[in-house]
Amino acid sequence: MSLRSNRVGEQMKKELGEIIGRKIKDPRVGFVTVTDVHVTGDLQQATVYISVLGNEEQREDTLRGLAKAKGFIRSEIGQRIRLRKTPEITFEFDESIDYGNRIETLLHQIQDDGQSKDKDK
Repeated sequence: MSLRSNRVGEQMKKELGEIIGRKIKDPRVGFVTVTDVHVTGDLQQATVYISVLGNEEQREDTLRGLAKAKGFIRSEIGQRIRLRKTPEITFEFDESIDYGNRIETLLHQIQDDGQSKDKDK
């Protein structure tokens, strides 16, 4: 990504966090954290990576609620960030947090197994 698209992505990340947290009243949208925004080089499309607190059903409900509010979110972004054309927004789950938690769990299991074997000796 270019420097400009990085700057636009960071600004969108900041604004999206505020918009989703304060402006969206949809009960399906739970506790959402915007973890990253990738904007294409031509600034036409933006992929918003989110993390949602809750089970799988709550995560899917949140994604449906955000998809429903996409037009409102895009218009808010257009008012807050001065661009010729506001990027099309798509929401995706950020799997890196779950992946990191899984690795951490596995490392703790390995460490616990190693300590229990040391006690057996």
